[in-house]
Amino acid sequence: MSTTRSASPPRAPRRALLRAAVAGGLAALAAPTAHAAGRAPATPPTQILACDQASQSVLLLDATSAYWRSGQSDRTARAADLLPLWSWTPVDDPGLADLDPESGWRNVSDAKARSTASGPLLLTCASGGFVAAVQHEGAAVYWAASLPAWTNPHTVELLPDGNIAVAASTGGFVRVYTASQGPRSGVHASFALPGAHGLLWDAGSGLLWALGTGLLVGLAVEGGAASPRLTAARSYALPESGGHDLARALGADTPLWLSTSGHVRQFAVRTGAFVPYANQIAVDRPTVKSVSQHPVTGQVLTVSPEPGAPCTWCTSRIRFHGPGGEEELKGSSLYKARWWTADRP
Repeated sequence: MSTTRSASPPRAPRRALLRAAVAGGLAALAAPTAHAAGRAPATPPTQILACDQASQSVLLLDATSAYWRSGQSDRTARAADLLPLWSWTPVDDPGLADLDPESGWRNVSDAKARSTASGPLLLTCASGGFVAAVQHEGAAVYWAASLPAWTNPHTVELLPDGNIAVAASTGGFVRVYTASQGPRSGVHASFALPGAHGLLWDAGSGLLWALGTGLLVGLAVEGGAASPRLTAARSYALPESGGHDLARALGADTPLWLSTSGHVRQFAVRTGAFVPYANQIAVDRPTVKSVSQHPVTGQVLTVSPEPGAPCTWCTSRIRFHGPGGEEELKGSSLYKARWWTADRP
């Protein structure tokens, strides 16, 4: 995957924030494009999307960087090796000014990649209400919206017909917006789901899976691209409350990863059961905000809050499982991280 330019240069307050991040070890995030020039994509893919609330950016990081391979004592000297391959923020993008992203782009809450005929699409949202789908090449906006801040958008998903699904936790709903009809289309179907946090389209079942506080629901999307309807085709009570993240797992029964307040679990779509999985002792832990499995190597990465972080829901560490390990991105406030190639349709 080729590198590309980032969004427009940040304003002075954002630059000041990024200078503080540089001092902590996340170097020069204010101008990732120039530093990204000439970098070749890794094979097999080893890039990671990270939601960094310190810089209020989506970052594309290289998991094979010398920074992560170096010892802890050499991290300061190697900080330049952690420069993102690409980053994105809607702030100061004139094409998004009508949505007031400076107000809504607070606490970036998810970022995931999806493949389209025109190239990779970044799906992202922030708890402040801003939601967008952006082409990786050139950062052209496919669709964007500004929801009320109180709804707290937590994740986004792309449907096969080009529409966009959004889950809002405080709003307690899953919506499917008719993004296929235009970049600002606000027409939507809605399904009530208390604590809606996770979304994943599953081609095998033909359902949009949604995760709430106490339920995992398979939603049928009907009615056509211009006038969608949402109905619950399947519904399962969670073994414990606090459903948070939903992602694709590798396996014969079309398993899904899901995290709750207490565990990281797998759910087999075909059988409708919560099932044990490989390396469960290492992966399973409470309050995991995101879980992602590499579609080629099978390696799992997770992100969960840590004591002493700038906010109670964030961390500066990414954990890897199978093989295991832990990497720290000094100066960051990570909420979620995912393999760039994971969960592509």
